[in-house]
Amino acid sequence: MTYFKGKLLCEVFKSPRKEEMYLFVDKTQGLTEVPDALLERFGEPRSAMTLLLTPDKQLARTTGSAIMAAIQEKGYYLQLPPAKEEYLLDLYRAPTQAKY
Repeated sequence: MTYFKGKLLCEVFKSPRKEEMYLFVDKTQGLTEVPDALLERFGEPRSAMTLLLTPDKQLARTTGSAIMAAIQEKGYYLQLPPAKEEYLLDLYRAPTQAKY
């Protein structure tokens, strides 16, 4: 894993099969550490962005330290879409405008 004074250059891939599913990997390693079974289910990875992660970086659904720990341990971090229940609750709470 390539660290630069506690930082990690990370590439993020988006799944073409599942919306809001992302793979985070060490940019220098690429997808070499990601299991074939996961890549098959993930679909053809599409590069979404490159990030310079630090342990204290806050992302939308996790932290830089959680991603960095997973990449160090497994070689990748998989971010799954939010649970559907949360999404449905948001729809329920959203104001609606009925036209009669």
